[in-house]
Formats: sequence, C-alpha cells, structure tokens
Amino acid sequence: MKILVIGGGGREHALVWKLRQSPGVSKLWCAPGNGGIARDAECLPVNPQDVAALAALAEQLGADLTVVGPELPLVLGVADEFSRRGLRIAGPSKQAGELEGSKVYAKQFSERHGIPTAGVYGVHDSPGGAYSALCAVDWPVAIKADGLCAGKGVLVTASPDEATAFIERLMEKREFGEAGCRVLLEEALEGEELSYIVLTDGQDILPLAPARDHKRAFDGNQGPNTGGMGAYSSHDLLAPDLEQTILETIVRPAVRGMAGEGRPYKGFLYFGLMLTVDGPKLLEFNCRMGDPEAQAILAQMDFDLAEALEAVASGSLAKIRAARNHGASVCIVMASKGYPSNFETGRRIEGLSAAESLEGVRVFHAGTKREGDDYYTSSGRVLGITASAESLDAAVHRAYEAVEKIWFEGAHFRNDIGRQGVAGIRAAGD
Repeated sequence: MKILVIGGGGREHALVWKLRQSPGVSKLWCAPGNGGIARDAECLPVNPQDVAALAALAEQLGADLTVVGPELPLVLGVADEFSRRGLRIAGPSKQAGELEGSKVYAKQFSERHGIPTAGVYGVHDSPGGAYSALCAVDWPVAIKADGLCAGKGVLVTASPDEATAFIERLMEKREFGEAGCRVLLEEALEGEELSYIVLTDGQDILPLAPARDHKRAFDGNQGPNTGGMGAYSSHDLLAPDLEQTILETIVRPAVRGMAGEGRPYKGFLYFGLMLTVDGPKLLEFNCRMGDPEAQAILAQMDFDLAEALEAVASGSLAKIRAARNHGASVCIVMASKGYPSNFETGRRIEGLSAAESLEGVRVFHAGTKREGDDYYTSSGRVLGITASAESLDAAVHRAYEAVEKIWFEGAHFRNDIGRQGVAGIRAAGD
C-alpha cells in the first residue's frame, strides 16, 4: 500500500512513524513534511491548504490512501475533492468537519443529540453584544471563537478585564480573521480534562488510548494557551466504567447523530472532555488527532494503523482490533523562545542522536528544517520528545532525561508534564 500523509508537524511525524511499522505499506510520502519526517518518508513541497493540488498530487503518485493530519485541509474540503476524483482518503467531509470548524455548530449539534456539555450564555456576532453579555454571566466564564484559531481561540477566565480584552482581540482587532467574528459564551466547567480519540467509518468506532494534554505555556498551567506543550497516555488513565459512560453518552451519540443528519463522519474524531462531579461533559470536537496527544497515543497503541485507516476509508472498521500497551507514554514539547507569541527560528539543534539512543525514546519533529547533516528550528513548537515505559513515572523520567540531552538556543519546555499522574482522572469516575 502506498500512502500519502498531509501535514508537516509532530502529529504527522508520529503518523508516519506508526505507518512505517505496517507490513502492508510499501511507500510513504508526506506533504509538506519537515526536516525530521524526511528521514522516514519522501517529503513533497505542496501547500496542505491547496486541496486541488493535494488531490492532483495523490493522482500523480498513484497513492492508494491519503491520511490527513491537520484540521484546516479537512475544513476546507480536501476529503470532498478526493472523493470527487475517486481517490481514497481517511478523513471527514467538509460538512462533517464543521464539528471542529464551528464551535456554534458543535454546540447546537450536541444539544440536538443530548450530548452533555456546558451551559450556554449566548452566541454573539457583535462586540457590543458580547461585552454586554459579560454583565450577566457567572464567573469564571468560557469564551470561544466560533472558527479555527490554531488552538488559541478559547479563554477561560474569572477576570472581566481579561474577558473584555480577549473579545476585543477576537472581534475588533481580528487577530484570527473571520474565525473570531462570532463568539460563544458558556459555563466554565470544573474537573479533570481528558482527550478521548476514536477512529470511525461513520458507523463503527475504534477507541484509541485516552490521553491528557497540557495547553498552557508554563509550569502549573500558567501562561497563555498554546497548541499543546505536552501530553501523556496510560493504560490505567480511565476506569473501565467511566470509559463506558463516555462511549455511551458522548461518543456513540455523536457518530450516530452525524450519520442521522446526513453528514457521516469518517476519520479520527477527537472528544475534548471535562470529567465533572456530574459525569463526563463535552468541551469540544476536533476532526483530527490532537498534537501532541497523537505522539503519546500512537506510542501507546499496538495495532496496524495502515490497516485501520484503510478500513475507515472503505467502511469496514468493524473487522479491526486494536490493543493498548500495558504501560505509559509521555510527550514533552520543546518550543522556541517566545512561543506562542513572537518566537525565534533558525537555531541549530544539538543532541538528537544522544536522546534517541535512550531506551523507549522517540523524537518527533514538529518545526525543523534540515541543512546538510544539521537540523534547525523553523517554527514555534520544535520537537516532541516521547518516551514509553512500564509506568507513567518511568516514562516521565525517560522523557526528561532525553530532553536534557537536546539543546538549541532559547529552548523552552514545561517541567511538569505527566507529573499529575493518573489518580485524579480515575478518581473523577469513582
């Protein structure tokens, strides 16, 4: 099987790494890829937002299957273009991708299908309306941009001044363009956050290992939101009865609901959850794997990813089985100085070989470019140092041991990834 992977971040490197393990895969391409992915797949300089060019590339290559990493190509309709040309792709249609593309649509969909979620204060398409609504909310409040903002379009705050400033950035300064023209104000849920990802062919589902990510830039969940500074996954992260509740009250109703509304969902479906005292509630949908959750989850799974994705595309997922490894995996993101705001690039990276020589360690490249034998930083998030071990504590130790062997000027990482452990999340389901 010849497979094209779309994207160029750490998530896509993890997908390529896992696909390489599939005995049925004879060729791998990645568009556009990055410096590290180029070691594992042939990288092709095609813009992942140009859906027509991607489809033409797949035709030219004779790809048997295309796998989409990031959300934007899906929301732009890459799966629709591939289907129109008779090309096989594992990813949702543009209509189905609206689950992530519009927070307002996702909220209304959840309400229609009885999926437990936060209470809504209102939807506003004018700054004045949003400012006025702040006078009637219970604090803290969650403010969400309707569209895609690269993981930076949500603020949970107890400060009216901070809330006002965020709305101003979204709706008046238009920092995220049209994505911030409409905002959703809702109840701020309390509890433990969890990332729960499944594969689905529109009818059947294949649950992957649960994970927990760390969005804030600094230790102790301080600082601005980022695309993700680390994640961990463990075989005992969820009690079995709690996982069953998630499947029955959130996951299956969502998959059935999309099919019932004529938008059958195919691909990775991500459920951002809050485990509250009243049970699990939905925070958000994503139409792809999380990043860096993908790195931790794929390191934690024992299955043929290529076979599973082909089954998603062909509607035969019921035949696929997947096992979760006994143990844990953790991914620590090393970022450029200044991330997530104005960050530096072009810094030479040292120590990669020393880190990768450690047992159970893999280094996934997110924002790197290769020049000769050297790698240089090229984006905000640079590397995802991922380690697996028999326990979460051991995986965390291995990952930080590897981090200490890598150096580039201005490197920034959190020191508390995975330190919480699994007790808090399991307890939320007791």
